[in-house]
Amino acid sequence: MTAALCNDNINVLIADDHQIIRDGIKALLNNVPGIHIACEASNGMEAIDSLKNNSIDLVLMDITMPKLNGIEATKVIVEKFPRVKVLTLTMHDEESHIVKMLKVGAKGYVLKTTGKRELTEAIQTVASGESYFSKEASSKIMEHFMKDKQGQKEGRVDRHLTKREVEVLRLIAEENTNSEIAEKLFLSPRTIDTHRRNLLQKLHVKNTAGLVKYAVEHNLVD
Repeated sequence: MTAALCNDNINVLIADDHQIIRDGIKALLNNVPGIHIACEASNGMEAIDSLKNNSIDLVLMDITMPKLNGIEATKVIVEKFPRVKVLTLTMHDEESHIVKMLKVGAKGYVLKTTGKRELTEAIQTVASGESYFSKEASSKIMEHFMKDKQGQKEGRVDRHLTKREVEVLRLIAEENTNSEIAEKLFLSPRTIDTHRRNLLQKLHVKNTAGLVKYAVEHNLVD
């Protein structure tokens, strides 16, 4: 369907693989001044095709969809249709999904648990060129950046390592034996040996020399 162009309207494309969700969004926004639901798509591929034939200002983008998911579709849209803004509307509140959508160029992220007022505000904000993130999404973004900052502080130590494994790795690099490490950390030598074996596996190194090299490269030793 071709968008009925109006200078005051934000022409919106809804991309979601569930008809009931699309119908619900249309009903929710039906009488909101300045917002016009121009068309809809059931997957990322359809959304991209719709942008070729319709004048769209903003895409309400779900993440989990067949054929082409929201992350992949957003990446294509940002590259091929730079004027179009993408606002994520999803049930996923995991940090990984939020960060991935940010990285591919989405300008906003709200959850499907949101209400009419917030969704309207999010659409208006993103359409104006600014970013909008729900309270939940903002919290997860802050957590991500705090982890990133901590990772830089510790020389970008592998995030799969636990705090205890980092402590053990540091002490190994300082030439402590299993018994000495156990004494310093108030653990049993057998527990330290388990940590050592886990470190070898996680860091894909063959021996203690590999562990020491990793620790030095990641600034874990002075």
